[in-house]
Amino acid sequence: MNKSALVLAALALASCHRVPSSSGKLGPGTSTAVTPTETPAGVKTANTNFQYLNGRGKVHFKRKDNDMSANFNLRIKRDSAIWLSGSLLGIEGVRALLTPDSVRVVNRLEKTYFAGDYAYLSQLLNVPVTYRQMQDILLGDYQAAPKGAVPVVKTEGDNQAVTYPVAPLILEQLVSTNTGRLQQLKVSESAAQRSLTVGYTDFQKPTGTELPFAFTTNVLGQQGGTESTSATLNYQKVEVGAGHLDFPFSIPKGYTKQTKVKK
Repeated sequence: MNKSALVLAALALASCHRVPSSSGKLGPGTSTAVTPTETPAGVKTANTNFQYLNGRGKVHFKRKDNDMSANFNLRIKRDSAIWLSGSLLGIEGVRALLTPDSVRVVNRLEKTYFAGDYAYLSQLLNVPVTYRQMQDILLGDYQAAPKGAVPVVKTEGDNQAVTYPVAPLILEQLVSTNTGRLQQLKVSESAAQRSLTVGYTDFQKPTGTELPFAFTTNVLGQQGGTESTSATLNYQKVEVGAGHLDFPFSIPKGYTKQTKVKK
């Protein structure tokens, strides 16, 4: 299994950040309430604000001649941890744990692991990324412009198109005027001729919230103006709430450490 398929399931992203190990089902809580926000640019959005997410489904991955599908499990504790597991025929091949300051990936098929920072995911996705950006991408949340940036807002049908610079990147987002949910995100770096486009469709209301969540996410990474990597995540089940989840992760003895991205 190519670990790009798992990490892109997300996309793609703890040694210094503790992850709770308690277990149990997600429970209802005030953290699941829908809270529309208004950005300085006047764009009304409805981002997620639940504490935990637990989802599973299938991911289809394509890169050059590599075309494959796998099952995935995704767990998120807001602002703390993103946990991903990918398997084929019931056998786990890749597991990843992302925290705000670290990226760790274990490839059980190749008996290798990576432990480092976000330069790893930046190389894998072809654009610079942070933990918060990975979390927003996986949750389908609108990313507000940083202080000092002046967004350009246009109306396109039932969506608002918002564009602003975050050097060296340009962020372009389409937000539904009906639901406030993000429909598309494009992150591009013109100098390096690379981009990452994420599209969100099949909105449903998961267990634990009234906020629509995209059950299908399409990811396209481009380098030099040509398609390089694509992944489609189809969720079969999503639960959100204020309960607790496990984020198990360990590096088996004898595994070889990777220092470079293998695409």
